[in-house]
Amino acid sequence: MAKKGNRIQVILECTEQREAGVAGMSRYITTKNKKNTTGRLERKKYNPFMKKVTLHREIK
Repeated sequence: MAKKGNRIQVILECTEQREAGVAGMSRYITTKNKKNTTGRLERKKYNPFMKKVTLHREIK
């Protein structure tokens, strides 16, 4: 039986790593309420490939 509600799973991907051309890709999975947060999510998360905290944005 499926869950009812407005929460959906989203994937956060590192923006700085893509621009720098570093090998690998840092991604995190989280949930958001699509009614309250209509825009794309942005969070600062740890990137193990670059060994520092970077900005991660929601991808489709």
